[in-house]
Amino acid sequence: MHVTQTIDCDLLVAGSGAAGLTAAVAAAHGGLKVVVAEKAEVIGGTTAWSGGWIWAPGNPVCAAGGTQEVPGAARDYLEAVQGNAFNAELVDAFLKAAPEMVGFFERETELRFDPGLKIPDTYSHQPGAGMGGRSVIAQPFDARRLGKALALLRKPMRETSFMGMTIQAGQDLRAFMTVLRSPRAAMYVANRMARHLWHLARHGRGMALRNGNALAGRLMRSALDLGVELRVQHALGSLETEGGAVVGARLAGPDGEVTVRARRGVVLACGGYPHDIARRNATFARPETHASLAVPEASGDGLRAGEAAGGRQTQALVAPAAMCPVSEVRWPDGTRGTFPHIIERGKPGVIGVLANGRRFCNEGLGYHDYVTALLEATAEGDTPESWLVCDHRFIRRYGLGITRPAPLPLAPWLRAGYLTRAATPEALAQACGIDPEGLAATIAQFNEGAARGEDPEFQRGTSAYMRLQGDPDHGPNPCLAPIEKGPFYAVRVIPGSFGTFAGLVTDGTARVLGPEGTPVPGLYAAGTDMASVMGGTYPAGGINLGPALTFGFIAGRHAAGGTT
Repeated sequence: MHVTQTIDCDLLVAGSGAAGLTAAVAAAHGGLKVVVAEKAEVIGGTTAWSGGWIWAPGNPVCAAGGTQEVPGAARDYLEAVQGNAFNAELVDAFLKAAPEMVGFFERETELRFDPGLKIPDTYSHQPGAGMGGRSVIAQPFDARRLGKALALLRKPMRETSFMGMTIQAGQDLRAFMTVLRSPRAAMYVANRMARHLWHLARHGRGMALRNGNALAGRLMRSALDLGVELRVQHALGSLETEGGAVVGARLAGPDGEVTVRARRGVVLACGGYPHDIARRNATFARPETHASLAVPEASGDGLRAGEAAGGRQTQALVAPAAMCPVSEVRWPDGTRGTFPHIIERGKPGVIGVLANGRRFCNEGLGYHDYVTALLEATAEGDTPESWLVCDHRFIRRYGLGITRPAPLPLAPWLRAGYLTRAATPEALAQACGIDPEGLAATIAQFNEGAARGEDPEFQRGTSAYMRLQGDPDHGPNPCLAPIEKGPFYAVRVIPGSFGTFAGLVTDGTARVLGPEGTPVPGLYAAGTDMASVMGGTYPAGGINLGPALTFGFIAGRHAAGGTT
């Protein structure tokens, strides 16, 4: 491919997810001329498909809502959860800059946040665990404010939206879940649906953005306001170096190769390596049965370029990726998708079982824990797979996977083979390939304790995090109910991930480190191109986006010569 264009800038950012756009906004606010190169035809990366929660302990938005963060508590919590994977330099840099990042966006940009005042950390038994007030989420965003640039924003993930409408965890989701039981919820949902259908007819997509789509839209608006140049269909090829310093890159554009001269260097934020099959096979346990929730363009470009320039991929994490149980979806048009099982596992009246019919974990713990337990419970040579099993009452009240609760029909997903139904647990087991006697015995044992609100085997519903995942209208335990009213249902669940953790080794200013532990001049990494500050653990919801925005902010500010 021949060079067709040469462009000059101060900072080149490769990738347009949360980390890349944050780096671009911070650098441009500091006075730099910034170019963002995005491989896809649209802006937003996997961020635009995400739930959008951002873990940022000590942030001013939650403080204004009444949360008092105990000094040092978040650090104690991360050290307890991460154990030997704890990296003091990265953790301290993150905890210092995260509140500054939130405050910067609130003051200076289009990005505004709502607080997560009641969202506890995952492991409430650990020292320093927070009971709420460490997370924020982008406020809903009217996509019309992007003007013609709206065509560049990635649409929400098909599997986790409803007809392209994003639904946010909290009161928004609760209204949809209780639409048949609350007149107020019914009115709310009717209004939301009416507006969404009008937007589809008028604009071809939903305009009332929530979750990660709102975050991507607000970051994109902020970048455009500061004069950041957004180049889609420009994939990162190789980095340009002079005297060991990174001074630009070569991009594969739609009309040929583009050389970028970047006076202050390059930020790698290409989304990690979830679709780099060779690298995934080398780092994942049981990679042959794994489905990624990341956008297909996240195929390791940043890591390859960073390694060629002297960087190195981390080898010191507890897990290589942010794991999540997923089910495989076949759409009527022949396309396939992946659904993340985040919401229903902690609700009362569902269990996860192996092929032997036995439970293997506390279903109400974090999604990362579910996959970790599944991999540990799967014998060598066996396929890591499980089934979420429930009864008719459960599926009509909460849904199961992509199957929505009443009044939406079950029939399409039964016909597609996504959902399995049978009159008895034994018949359900036979249809799924589960041991019938094992499943019947497991359900009987589970029901005995669940009727009392107890789970002697795994203690589901005994922490603040688990109770938040349950149903506040159900007692005595919001996470437990018998599975007894047929017909019975199951969906097959396998290991998946939101994105990779095992990125390039960096210091606390997001500079990529070489083999000797010294920074590669002019080279930064953030998001999943950077080795996770969480050490391969999953301490709370929002631990992907929180560090992505924070270290993107750190990288952009450092490149602009600001405070480090």
